[in-house]
Amino acid sequence: MSKQLTKAEEQIMQVLWELNEASVKEVIAELPNPKPAYNTVSTIIRILETKEFVAHRAKGRGYVYYPIIEKTAYSNQSLHKLMNGYFEGSFRSMVSFFMKENKLDIKELESILKEVEKTKKEK
Repeated sequence: MSKQLTKAEEQIMQVLWELNEASVKEVIAELPNPKPAYNTVSTIIRILETKEFVAHRAKGRGYVYYPIIEKTAYSNQSLHKLMNGYFEGSFRSMVSFFMKENKLDIKELESILKEVEKTKKEK
């Protein structure tokens, strides 16, 4: 999977990942105000189907949409793209950048390091 989502597509996917499945109306209900038009959300969902992020099943007179790409798979791919595009593929450079920009404090860094250690042990 190397397809990227636009900001609008990602916003819709976040709702679908949260709800597991939803109609267009249910997706709209979860979006912040001002609410987008029904046709706008419907079009974005059809684009997500074309990109193979979403599938649908019939329910009554309409459709229910559900994600076919896991959030973790997309997040992992996006993180690698960010790391490769801006930090020459170096996790260390990326963490260093966020530390320098004061976007990451010591407690957060310690938490990340604990997670890395835990993941290493599990593998």
